[in-house]
Amino acid sequence: MATDRGRDGDGDADVDLLSAFRQFFALERDVLVLSLSMLAFSLAFQMTSRYVPEYMRLLGASASVIGLYGSVGNLISAVYPYPGGAVSDRVGSRLALTAFAVLATVGFGVWYLASVVGDVAIGPVTMPAWALVFVGLFLAQAWKSFGLGATFAIVKQSVPDDRLAMGFASTEVFRRLGFLIGPLAAAGLLAATATFVGGFQLVLLAAVGCGAVATVAQHVLYDAGEDSLGKSFEGVKQVIDDLRAMPATLRPLLVADTLVRFANGMVYVFFVIVVTEFLSVGFSGFGVSLRPDAFFGVLLGVEMVVAIVSMLPVSKLTEAFGLKPAVALGFSVYALFPLALIYAPSDQWVLVALFAYSGLRFAGLPAHKALIVGPAERDAGGRVTGTYYLIRNTVVIPSAALGGWIYGSEWAVEIAGVTVTAGPELAFGAATAIGVVGVLYFLVFGEEFDAYA
Repeated sequence: MATDRGRDGDGDADVDLLSAFRQFFALERDVLVLSLSMLAFSLAFQMTSRYVPEYMRLLGASASVIGLYGSVGNLISAVYPYPGGAVSDRVGSRLALTAFAVLATVGFGVWYLASVVGDVAIGPVTMPAWALVFVGLFLAQAWKSFGLGATFAIVKQSVPDDRLAMGFASTEVFRRLGFLIGPLAAAGLLAATATFVGGFQLVLLAAVGCGAVATVAQHVLYDAGEDSLGKSFEGVKQVIDDLRAMPATLRPLLVADTLVRFANGMVYVFFVIVVTEFLSVGFSGFGVSLRPDAFFGVLLGVEMVVAIVSMLPVSKLTEAFGLKPAVALGFSVYALFPLALIYAPSDQWVLVALFAYSGLRFAGLPAHKALIVGPAERDAGGRVTGTYYLIRNTVVIPSAALGGWIYGSEWAVEIAGVTVTAGPELAFGAATAIGVVGVLYFLVFGEEFDAYA
């Protein structure tokens, strides 16, 4: 376990100004470095990714294409974590995370180029500008998805089993600070520019800068001496073996989580479009007037304030009451939010309240992560995490495409004398129905991790 403790020439302990901070958050040095990297990349990703669907819409993409973008993101989330976790277990977290960080930073730059280059004619075929957004997506998600196993493994190596929820809470608080600052920074840049595309170009350049700084800092500061390495990747057989070896505790959690994430995935990419176009709600008050696109950044900031404030207290309570209640809380908010949003009145304060409620879904995230990685062997944290997310995210892949098809279609069917019409309301209502099934399944069949039982 890496520490920063040392001694001076007189044999007295060096003063460590971060000691109390680390102890409070259950942090060792490597987890602190990881947390700061999470802050920087979360800042970059949240400044950009939540606005990409609106960016694509203005570049000419239809609702179906935007839904496809969401499904490609799901595909990347499904495919990347397993090899990323295997690479991390094999070569060590430092080298793996540095490579993933470089790829992500380049991805933000490709997103910027989409609006600069515009539509490109290649002989008789014209490549639309939004196609570059798909290219950038494969790169921009590298640190977030390839590095998932590495980040879980670092916490697993550095924190005792009965403190895992607090260890993950510490990293999540840093990560969620990025989720808070990023959208607010984006809102400021958008409000200061005449058009959304012009403001978003500045946002993307800022993301490139954050990624570059984080990449260098992470590589220099992370101490690779405490990395525990697992066996090398042995091909498809190893994937099958890892699936069979998944701890039994994870199976009910995986089923429920998959249902909840499938539901959320159906409509997640449309949240920004619902606020900016479907509801078309801006903000006016306190001497400030914001367009709907800038107001959406403020709403994400409100969501993250609630997430950050609630995460540590809920994680602390898991030490007394277990992980399962906290996970169930997060799942229930995921499930109910879509229906509440799509039927919300076009009122700025109602949206503020709704996004504050949405922030509670993150309160159970540290407990959720602890429940995933807790049963793993110490040198297989990356593998277990990668296997879990491989299964969950593979099933979730088509969710956004399905949601986009329902959202943008005009068909209608009659069921038991009731006419059901495609559109935003049906897409968001179906998402909530599927999510509620997942919550109920977890409440009935979900298991507790032994260290918290």
